[in-house]
Amino acid sequence: MAKVKSAFFCSNCGYESAKWLGKCPSCGTWNTFVEEVISKPSVKKENGWDDYHEETKSIRTIALHSITSTEQIRITTSDAELNRVLGGGIVPGSIVLIAGEPGIGKSTLFLQNGLQLQNKTVLYISGEESEQQIKMRADRLNIQNDNFYLLTETVTQTIFQEIKKLKPHLVIVDSIQTIQSPYIDSSPGSISQIRESAAEFQRFAKETNTPVFLIGHITKDGSIAGPKILEHMVDTVLQFEGDRHYAYRILRTIKNRFGSTSELGIYEMTGAGMRVVSNPSEILMTPKEDRLSGIAIAATIEGMRPLLIEVQALVTQSVYGTPQRTVSGFDLRRLQLLLAVLEKKGGFHFGVKDVFLNIAGGLKVEDPSIDLAVLCALLSSYEDVPLPPHVCFAGEVGLSGEVRAVHRVEQRIQEAEKLGFEKIIVSRYGQKSIAKHTGNIEVVPMGRVEEVYQYLF
Repeated sequence: MAKVKSAFFCSNCGYESAKWLGKCPSCGTWNTFVEEVISKPSVKKENGWDDYHEETKSIRTIALHSITSTEQIRITTSDAELNRVLGGGIVPGSIVLIAGEPGIGKSTLFLQNGLQLQNKTVLYISGEESEQQIKMRADRLNIQNDNFYLLTETVTQTIFQEIKKLKPHLVIVDSIQTIQSPYIDSSPGSISQIRESAAEFQRFAKETNTPVFLIGHITKDGSIAGPKILEHMVDTVLQFEGDRHYAYRILRTIKNRFGSTSELGIYEMTGAGMRVVSNPSEILMTPKEDRLSGIAIAATIEGMRPLLIEVQALVTQSVYGTPQRTVSGFDLRRLQLLLAVLEKKGGFHFGVKDVFLNIAGGLKVEDPSIDLAVLCALLSSYEDVPLPPHVCFAGEVGLSGEVRAVHRVEQRIQEAEKLGFEKIIVSRYGQKSIAKHTGNIEVVPMGRVEEVYQYLF
């Protein structure tokens, strides 16, 4: 018989303690410890993944210089956006965690990608849906694949027995919070169960060189459900996000051991699955026949991709004692900083105005290079004067009112020129980058916020 004992786990970071603690020593949060019953087998595990390849295991020390560096041979999917965020394709033996809100389209996206891998054997393990539900979604996607297999099971012991018989080239687990190991007595979704189940899939992926996708849940505050160690165990962490009121979804890289961590892919949710958006700048800017005040176009960069996004601002007279500051897709503190710069350097009385700011398309942008576009949209709404047509902006605004240079300005200029813009206002302090450009678009260098106001208004 196994010796059973209970332990206390921090629900925020997964720290384990033999007794209950008020404050977690690891992450510093209060009242997050929960008791879980865990089982420690006194005998050797049977039918665990370790036993399938026990005879092939060998422990040996290798000198670093004796290891030859080889290029990773990746599995290239037909989804260009997924290839982008993974760093060029699926790496054999990698374990990838994908998290997102319920109903955002995680299962649809990876069911679609699994069905599109026609020449690979794909196993889709579902612990949440029945075969009929998955079949209904596959019929909606209208993709035929004879090498795609389903398994509706939650016990790891049974899952690995089926994997041993099928020998798939790719495994998709939906979701890791529903999987349970028979060696842990706690319920599925608990910290110890998630950690043990993920560890078993990690051993399987590394020993068989089979890539594994783990679909995960998120908590109400937006973090990935389960212990923080789950993100450390996997090779890549992807965040699938978007506003359910918009059709567009963003697949963002948070961690990637095989590529850049600043990439993102954009999809459009349709009735026939996820459609790849190859030119996102066109969908993020709404075409307008009439010139409207309070709208500016910013040239930003997400990962390696330049994007042109629409910044919308509304400045109205405040009817309350305290003016409102409401933002969507932008940092509220950054907006307050820009308003303070306009108050100090331009003499604009925003202290008696309500300010509303929105990034069109449901995007959340953290790039400081859109500061100049936000500032010009605010001034346009304040003066109720539309900005000149076919003008976009790329610049960071400093506390003293200077327009600071931004990185990779050449790519921003090229993207603006490709979409038909005639002028782009940038910082004068990036003259070396500006001098290299020889295109049809006019590059207007500016050094101060006051100069930008005089030029536009």
